[in-house]
This record gives sequence, C-alpha cells and structure tokens, in this order.
Amino acid sequence: MNHKKYLKLALVSFVLFSSTTLITSCGGDKNKEEDLEEEEAFDAGKDILTNLNGELFSIPSPLQTSILLKSSGANYSKDLLNLTSHLPSYSTEYKKAINLGVYGADLGYVIIYGQTQDALGYLNASKKLAEDINVSGAFDANLMKRFEKNMSNNDSLLSIFTSGYRATDSYLKNNDRNAVSGMVITGGWIESLYFTLNILKKDFKDKNVVIQRVGEQKKTLDNVIKLLTPFYQNPDMTDLTELTDALLDLSHEFEDIEVKYTFVKPTTDVANKITTINSITEVKITDEQLKIITEKLSAIRQMIIN
Repeated sequence: MNHKKYLKLALVSFVLFSSTTLITSCGGDKNKEEDLEEEEAFDAGKDILTNLNGELFSIPSPLQTSILLKSSGANYSKDLLNLTSHLPSYSTEYKKAINLGVYGADLGYVIIYGQTQDALGYLNASKKLAEDINVSGAFDANLMKRFEKNMSNNDSLLSIFTSGYRATDSYLKNNDRNAVSGMVITGGWIESLYFTLNILKKDFKDKNVVIQRVGEQKKTLDNVIKLLTPFYQNPDMTDLTELTDALLDLSHEFEDIEVKYTFVKPTTDVANKITTINSITEVKITDEQLKIITEKLSAIRQMIIN
C-alpha cells in the first residue's frame, strides 16, 4: 500500500503516547487558545516508540489508525466505542491501566472525527483512571480547563489530550512501572485494531486501504507480545498472563498473512514542511483470515473492557 495520501493527511495531527516531541505554537483563534501559547505537537507519521529493558518497541499509535479510517471514507461509528458507563467496574490496576489505553484510543477517535460532544466524557473517564493508577498530575485541573475552553478547535484538543497521555507514559517509565505502561499501550492498540476490523463491516469508499492496515499489524502484534512477555506468568499479574495467551493465539492467525515491504527513500517538501513516506507495503489476506481475526480480536477486546 502506498501511504502518500494518508501521511500527508496525518502530518498535521498528533501521536498518542509518543515520547518524541516537537515544541510548537498552535495556530487558530487566540481568544480560544489563550492558555495554549506553547503546546506539544506530534508527527502522526511516527509510531509509538517505547523502551523496555534496553529494547525498543515500535507500535502504531491509535491516532494513526483513526486518521486512516477517516481518510478512507469510513463514517464515525459511536457504537465502536467502549461505553464510559463501564468505568465503575474497573477495580483492579490491570483493568484501570488497560482501559486507560482503550479510552485514550476512543478519545483520539472522537476528536479526529470532530465529535466534541463525546470528547469530554472520554477525557473525564481517562482522568479518573489515570488518578486511580496514581499518575500524579497527568490530567490536572489546568489541562481539563484548557480542554473545555478549546472544544471547537480540534488541533488544540489533540495537543492538550496528548499532553495528558505523554505525562502518563513519562511518569510510569520514570517510576519503573513498565508493566502498567505496557498495559496502557496494549489497550490503545487493541481498541484501534478493533475499530479497524469492525469498520470493515460497514460501507465506505476505500476498504482496501483498511484491509492492508490489518495485515500490517502482523509485526505489530509480535511487538505487543514482546512488550508484555517480561510480566508473563507473574503470579501477581494473572490477568496479564491471560491477555498474553489470547494475543499469542491471535498471532497464529496472522502467520499465514503475506506481507511484502519495499523501501523507497522518503521525499521532503522543505517549503511546506511535509515529509512523504514512499515505501510500499503489500498485504495478501483472505476473507476467511479477516473473519477469524475479527472474531478473536473482538473476544479479546470484550475480555478487557468487561
């Protein structure tokens, strides 16, 4: 798949949980952004890069997926989101951390689609879970105030929202809470793949782009499993062991998917500050493979949100 069109659209957005930042000023109405003199902007062409025990893992951000779905012509589908009414049932650290990732992906999805009426509920849910897992100050009163004041500006919402999640990820890593950090990232990845698979049941113009995206998760799934492996069969993390087993089972369904990657040097438009990725990924995946992967991923997602 040629990613030129997608990444040109994506370049103006931001990556969830990324540790690599660019400091920039947000554009737009100064009255609406009086608290946003200097926000953190992110290149959505980049994956989430996370370091665990000296090994670097690359995982596509949920925002990349939401941007791709929108650019492919898929309509907003509120029925794909995890209900915020589930929040009171998340009583363990595992459930809170992994659903912080899920709600983060949901929040990014509603912002990308401009559904600001749903955004505040998912921000509040994320704030509650972040507080419950003792991520001090990630979603503080100032951030919440800024979010509410900029509800009509999507770019600002994305910037504010990523500030909260970046603070979460940074705090967890700096305090040696790698298992919790891995849960948050995994929850976001599972939710975004759930969007991708289930949106294919609906009608829109460019399904092939989304199908290609599914096939590309073959390598990503390996990285997610590696991210969780250090905590596998830890007697204090039985839920995480169960999740890892389910992901290992899912990985077997990806084994027969053919993925061919051809590197082509990227080009940069210096004047417009746009870098175009020219490399091509070709994926061969059957309808039956898609069906089984959708069923298994949906079961995993149901397991973590309920």
